[in-house]
Amino acid sequence: MRNRAHRPPRLGFSPSLSFFLSGGKLARVAPLDLESLKAKLAGAATVRATGRVLGVTGLSLRFSLPGVRVGDVVTVKRRGEPLACEVVGFEGGEAIAMPLGKLAGVGPDDDVESTGGPLQVRAGPSLLGRVLDGLGRPFDGGPAIDGDLVAVDRDPPAALDRRPVASPLATGVRVLDGLLTLGEGQRMGLFAGSGVGKSTLLGAVARGADADVVVVALVGERGREVGEFLERSLGPEGRKKSVVVVATSDVAALERLRAAQVATAYAEHFRDEGARVLLLVDSVTRFARAQREVGLAAGEPPARRGYPPSVFAMLPRLLERTGQGTRGSITAIYTVLVEGGDMDEPIADEVRGILDGHIVLDRMVAARGRYPAVDVTVSLSRVMDHVVSADHRDAARRLRALVATYEAKRDLVTLGAYAKGTDRELDDAIARMPRIEAFLRQDAGDRSPMATTVAALMAAVK
Repeated sequence: MRNRAHRPPRLGFSPSLSFFLSGGKLARVAPLDLESLKAKLAGAATVRATGRVLGVTGLSLRFSLPGVRVGDVVTVKRRGEPLACEVVGFEGGEAIAMPLGKLAGVGPDDDVESTGGPLQVRAGPSLLGRVLDGLGRPFDGGPAIDGDLVAVDRDPPAALDRRPVASPLATGVRVLDGLLTLGEGQRMGLFAGSGVGKSTLLGAVARGADADVVVVALVGERGREVGEFLERSLGPEGRKKSVVVVATSDVAALERLRAAQVATAYAEHFRDEGARVLLLVDSVTRFARAQREVGLAAGEPPARRGYPPSVFAMLPRLLERTGQGTRGSITAIYTVLVEGGDMDEPIADEVRGILDGHIVLDRMVAARGRYPAVDVTVSLSRVMDHVVSADHRDAARRLRALVATYEAKRDLVTLGAYAKGTDRELDDAIARMPRIEAFLRQDAGDRSPMATTVAALMAAVK
């Protein structure tokens, strides 16, 4: 039997420590930090699948790439700079993508690599005062944007998570604050043809609105008008608290489409921080036209006036993202281009049914020299009654009724064919029209406080 006294001593291991011999000495090693290792693995670069271009047809390109999904952004290694594209559909085992730039330089068998997800942009305080393109890249020559990555295409907030619209948002424009009072968190449509003063009115609202942050999306605008809007409509004071997203008419359809979504994502970021945000999108019609180009290129059939079904699915998804949140709010104004004053064309009709009111600019009103050229008889704010006093509401209704009475007999009055005393309501309207016209007319550079506007409204109808 062996003597137990000559056995070598056993080394003990505790649950939290491990030991090893190094240079004849006992060393101590810290336990493994599994959470740290998981974080390092999550941030480590992975091998991404690659494919190749199979063909280009019109505005779209086809490629084979395993694992991609609709909405993913891919990079085409073309001649020159790489081209970013977004997957919009599949057909016969091939992916269909729309370019986020020009297709020039793309050739057969060019390599295609997935970025691993949909388009994202950075959002933070450094956005204020900046001008960006439709993909969130600096457009003003300034430094890159710092901040958190946010998804460009997000689901709208749940219906029961929205706070009710309960307080007014002053814009500084008398006709809006007096007769079409906006509520904080309301979504409004501005319907107008070309050259009726739409951009001028948007600029006045952007400068005078009682909001913490103003986000402007210029979708499909002429290049000349971008600089004019920044310098004349917004001005230096308006730009300090503004974020401007620009996608001119010459850029790719997908970038024009994403510009409205990028601007909305910025507005959502500031709303989630608790800010009162004013979002101005000019115009939702060009947003719909860009989606029409994308849908038709992806193989969708044309439906109402050439618009594919995806357009009418995309509109409520974009417009419903704004409004009240759990903390902050987004008050939105979307401009709609009406062709020849046709308020029943597909986009105008669809948008009017989604939003919480409509402001209609009339070419005949503008021809008479009254700006802003708002037709108060057909314009409506659906939340006004909930955010103003009873006296304010009654005065607005009275003024609208007087204008409607006068406009119905304008030709008779102008030609001198009306005999005073025939219609007591019309006599009242004729007597008050000078004060009403003075109330409705306002220079673009003037800002009227809400209290002053309400007092002027009361004076005009008393």
